[in-house]
Amino acid sequence: MYEKRQGIVVWLHSLKHIKMLRKFGNVHYVSKRLKYVVLYCDMDAVEQTIQKVTSYSFVKHAEPSYKPFLKLEFESKIDKAKEYDYKVGL
Repeated sequence: MYEKRQGIVVWLHSLKHIKMLRKFGNVHYVSKRLKYVVLYCDMDAVEQTIQKVTSYSFVKHAEPSYKPFLKLEFESKIDKAKEYDYKVGL
């Protein structure tokens, strides 16, 4: 139903050519001060997209986002403390 997407951070020399990046995916965010663009595309086409984007002269370099590969479920310290209290019998 939903396609798996991955972000690409594209560092630029100038912001004039941002519209050219739209054909590679969805432009999610543009930082005018730091001169970078967050671009989302299909996970299958990330490496090809990075190669195509870096071939432009206005691009410094491009980096893939590792968010899809990170574990986003966290444990709470409070829950661990309660489990310990229950085991001790307090």
